[in-house]
Amino acid sequence: MARRSRDKAPVVRDVNYRQLRNPFPVMEVFSADEIASMHETALRTLEELGMKILLPEARHMFAKGGARVDREMVYIGRDMVEAALASAPKSIECRAGAAHRDMVLELGALTFQPGAGAPHATDLKRGRRPGSARDYEELVRLTQHFDVFQMVAPLIEPQDVPTHLRHYFMTQTQLVHSDKFPFIFSRGTPQVMESFEMLSEFRGVSAAEFEATPHAYTIINTNSPRTLDVPMAQGLIDFAKHGQLSIVTPFTLMGAMAPITVAGAITLSHSEVLAALTLTQLVKPGAPVCYGTFTSNVDMKSGAPAFGTPAHFQASLAAGQLARFTGLPWRSAAGSASNSNDVQAANENQMGLWGCLMAGATVIIHSAGWLEGGLSVSYEKLITDVEVLNMIAELCGGAKAGPDEIGFAALQEVDPSGHFFATTQTMGRYNTEFYEPIVHDYANFGTWTERGAQGANERATGVWERILAEGTGPDVDAEKLAHLQAYIAKRTEAGGAPPES
Repeated sequence: MARRSRDKAPVVRDVNYRQLRNPFPVMEVFSADEIASMHETALRTLEELGMKILLPEARHMFAKGGARVDREMVYIGRDMVEAALASAPKSIECRAGAAHRDMVLELGALTFQPGAGAPHATDLKRGRRPGSARDYEELVRLTQHFDVFQMVAPLIEPQDVPTHLRHYFMTQTQLVHSDKFPFIFSRGTPQVMESFEMLSEFRGVSAAEFEATPHAYTIINTNSPRTLDVPMAQGLIDFAKHGQLSIVTPFTLMGAMAPITVAGAITLSHSEVLAALTLTQLVKPGAPVCYGTFTSNVDMKSGAPAFGTPAHFQASLAAGQLARFTGLPWRSAAGSASNSNDVQAANENQMGLWGCLMAGATVIIHSAGWLEGGLSVSYEKLITDVEVLNMIAELCGGAKAGPDEIGFAALQEVDPSGHFFATTQTMGRYNTEFYEPIVHDYANFGTWTERGAQGANERATGVWERILAEGTGPDVDAEKLAHLQAYIAKRTEAGGAPPES
């Protein structure tokens, strides 16, 4: 009787993976004196060696703020950097499409993003191919399904959509299929402004409300060593001017575009972040900006990027120390150089991921799905990596040890050499106590064989196919969608907006 009652009203686990806090104590790879020396060297680099700034408007702003400008080279005094660090917010409230997905970026917070910016998509059913509009839409839907991703990422490039129209498609896809914090590429002021307009109107946000709190973010990559190109500099200006979030991320590979040592590469990265951050604060003191780094080493035999290596792990730890030195929320990255979703891919991604976690990263990008050093996003790897992220999210809640958890009453119910399957405590918690895997299989060998002896990769295919078949997603206001589509049709007919280079 009791069993039928339990079957009639199953209990669903109540979990919240949306606003996570990092539960792990941070690790340090360098001493406090060494970190201070790296910061000092970064300031000296900006003062004496300078940054090459390709956008005239950005050079003008630096000059107006007190920097010395010599043609394209900008020499930034430490007083300017210190003022920028003082005005940059240490805690950033981010408004998503649904209130329960709003989040705060600050030291101690933890936010995951999937792999981003890949030119290719791959899965076991359709193989590796250039990224398409279909792939982008499917991947946005998959990442919307999993609460452990709090931000929408650029995922793959939909190469069958022309670049002068791509921002329309990507913005609409995010708005229709996700209610999370959206991404906008910095590919020139016209595209950025149109994306802001589409976003604010679809979300019903006034211009004042939009500029008061970030409703979108962009990734700003410097061209290491010490170069800030036109679209990236323009993106910093546009996002700062309108109160939206820039995540500044030098991509420094040790031995290639950065010194071969961890300390040298991270010092270069730090100097480039400080230069970009200073520009945002010259545009608008208090503009939201996130410290970032993506530093690993190259394979010195081939020159190819390597990820999940000991040097990658150490670089994340060092970046975390420098981010805490500034007090800013910061972004790091996992990822894999493997060509398939195999053991190498899992090992590299987890090593990179744990480096970010132990470093105290606020935002961890490329945490799921990334292969080939960023050349492709794998549907199966997205699923198998989500399993790990979900487990980490479970750890963020901690473990309780009150009287109910300690369970003396359960001990009273069981005689020596007995079992706890039928205790009151077990029966009250068996549906909710443990994490339920999405792709891992805990069946014994016999049962697993009877089910077809599928590996995790094959099971992951079934998972993403089921999610896409279910068609889950946020509710969309038909009137707002029609207005958005009309806007895109009108702008497309007018010629769109070519990206700036």
